[in-house]
Amino acid sequence: MHTTPVSNRLHIGIFGKRNVGKSSFINALTGQNIAIVSDQPGTTTDPVGKSMEIAGIGPVYLYDTAGIDDSGELGLKRVGKTKQVMNKINLALVIVTAEGFDEADIRLVEELHSRGCDIIVVCNKIDILQPNGAILERIAGYGIPCVRVSCATREGIEEAKQTIIERGSKISPEQPSLIGDIIQPGELVLLVVPIDLGAPKGRLILPQVQVIRDILDHNAVALTAKEHELLDSLKMLTHPPSLVICDSQVVKKVADAIPPDIKFTTFSILFSRQKGDLATFVRGVRQIDRLQDGDTVLIMEACTHHPMPDDIGRVKLPRWIRQFTGRDILFDVNAGPLLDKDLSTYRLIIACGGCMINRQEMLFRIKAAHAARIPITNYGIAISYVHGVLQRVLSPFPHERTLCNMPAAMLAVDL
Repeated sequence: MHTTPVSNRLHIGIFGKRNVGKSSFINALTGQNIAIVSDQPGTTTDPVGKSMEIAGIGPVYLYDTAGIDDSGELGLKRVGKTKQVMNKINLALVIVTAEGFDEADIRLVEELHSRGCDIIVVCNKIDILQPNGAILERIAGYGIPCVRVSCATREGIEEAKQTIIERGSKISPEQPSLIGDIIQPGELVLLVVPIDLGAPKGRLILPQVQVIRDILDHNAVALTAKEHELLDSLKMLTHPPSLVICDSQVVKKVADAIPPDIKFTTFSILFSRQKGDLATFVRGVRQIDRLQDGDTVLIMEACTHHPMPDDIGRVKLPRWIRQFTGRDILFDVNAGPLLDKDLSTYRLIIACGGCMINRQEMLFRIKAAHAARIPITNYGIAISYVHGVLQRVLSPFPHERTLCNMPAAMLAVDL
């Protein structure tokens, strides 16, 4: 449980108005005093996340959130934070009470439903008042299950757990595999891994570790080398590797070094496929050709890493794009797991691989870009494009590779 990355867990959010018992339900559900409980409305301020495991589902990440009906200047900011959490939720538990059920609860259900997450309504405090038929009928009209509980007496808690297990076990928070569908058992995959200033001491970075594990899980062989040892590694092999995967910052060097008939891609592109939509990112990269002097590009990070002097997203990528276009292009950065920018002010969005966020959050970012009619692409795709090797790194993905030859005007119709 403790070694499963947060981004690969099922994300469950607890939502509802103030004082309906959201924190009490978390404590009853987990059998632990995870959340502070008080009769004072608004006890939970910022969203609180907790890694845990639910039998029948596996590792999950559970969020307790502030009341959606909070008011005042500070309260509205809390509501804003709660709505940001909605963007990454796979399963939403909406806590209501029979005595306070109203249109605000229905609007909450409808908003969560519009974001594409599964929903369970939990009617709490049934020791005080049971929900009437009209309430249950209205909830059922959305095709959403409703369970009745009392966190005070624990009535219905086991039923609620079983409903959560039943719904949660059917949700796949991530695509099933990073590369399992493009390699065969026994094949050799060569990983080219630069060790830069951003790499943690004594460890590989998360995308590299996850790719190695995926290779082993599919009974293939992983060979890892730094870019300076690439040619020597190839000479040692009696047969060429079936696939080469490299860090995006050395993509041109690797492309020049390996034979053109060897399939080749980058870690960032693999994660863009697992977390988001590879075809959308390939279409979006052609926007680089349309950038003009003074246009602003958003570098969309997903983690809160400390920027290095030659940071790939903040320094190298902007430099390569300016060199490629010959334009005086501006760059802005959205750092961290939450998207809080007005996307309409940008001409292009370039997202990182997203290894630190879940697929739901990345799909929300793509949807937000489409709503603002702004093309979106990915680090690995953009870097490969400006270095002239995009078709090479898409060799494992024939469908997306065909998009490289389509006229730019045809690619823009999806926006």
